[in-house]
Amino acid sequence: MFDAKSKDTLGDVAVCPMHAPADHPKIKPAKVGVLLANLGTPDATDYWSMRRYLNEFLSDKRVVDYSAWVWQPLLQLIILTKRPFSSGAAYKSIWNEEADESPLLTITKAQTKAMTDRLKGIYGDDVVVDFCMRYGNPSTKSKVQEMIEAGCQKILFFPLYPHYAGATSATANDQFFRALMEEKWQPIARIVEPYYEDTAYIEALAQSIETAYAKAETRPEVLVCSYHGVPQRYLREGDPYHCQCQKTTRLLKERLGWDDTQIITTFQSRFGPEEWLQPYTVEEVARLAENGKTNIAVCAPAFSADCIETLEEINEEIKESFEEAGGEHFLYIPCLNDDPAHMDALTGIVQRNLKGWLD
Repeated sequence: MFDAKSKDTLGDVAVCPMHAPADHPKIKPAKVGVLLANLGTPDATDYWSMRRYLNEFLSDKRVVDYSAWVWQPLLQLIILTKRPFSSGAAYKSIWNEEADESPLLTITKAQTKAMTDRLKGIYGDDVVVDFCMRYGNPSTKSKVQEMIEAGCQKILFFPLYPHYAGATSATANDQFFRALMEEKWQPIARIVEPYYEDTAYIEALAQSIETAYAKAETRPEVLVCSYHGVPQRYLREGDPYHCQCQKTTRLLKERLGWDDTQIITTFQSRFGPEEWLQPYTVEEVARLAENGKTNIAVCAPAFSADCIETLEEINEEIKESFEEAGGEHFLYIPCLNDDPAHMDALTGIVQRNLKGWLD
């Protein structure tokens, strides 16, 4: 334990604990870490950067749970010889050239700064805020190590996924636990639960939609809430993702005061031969256009930050499907990103989870 005087006088300087011998290793004053976690990003758009990123992502058993002896030869010999080129081109179309990084990385940095500023105003210097990626850099392991070196004896791990899914929340948690397994002195850890029904999160979503609709030249006839898809089998095996997505749409509809004809739930990003959660966004927007709904908006409530699935898949591929089927006006409503209402909602969630540690 440190005495209060030592901590107040020395700030972040490492000192020997009270009553310890002079040769005892010095320890920094105890802090609490808040580690934000997102999916990940390649370091660049070239073939080898994309291959490294895709290999890590597609080798995750939480993402593709086929037997390794079946999946790995297919992945290494076929998929990873071709897909880095197409994925690299997709990333290049949205790349932040000025910062030489993906939009997801740029936005996550902005979210981390906004969270840091808010928590500093509440807790002062007792909290360290940082972010990590499940795949790519900065890695979860490196950030856990940095927090421990900074004196964080407690860490709140916050996967930035409103909805729980094995392929998102669970694998992020797995990686966090793996990092803890390598530490001699493990910090106390907490995991933030999914926030798909959090009142402030729903309010931030509603405000972003109302703002976008107010700016639109023609009011959209239908709002498509497009969530990232998972295999239908996962639902049958107990994954709650589908139910949580449906509840977010219902709560959003109720907050907006709309009826069932004005908002629908769809799923995007199919991969592989299995049946995935339906209806598929790319097919549903075409069906809407064919049925005379030529003016639609699309939002992505499952993503806390814009990324390849929103900026390229929704705003390019899905938009193209809609327009080819006769659609005329396609409005993509950006993710909440570092919008103040969103960051206030996330800060509130962090505060609730820090109770008992910092009050």
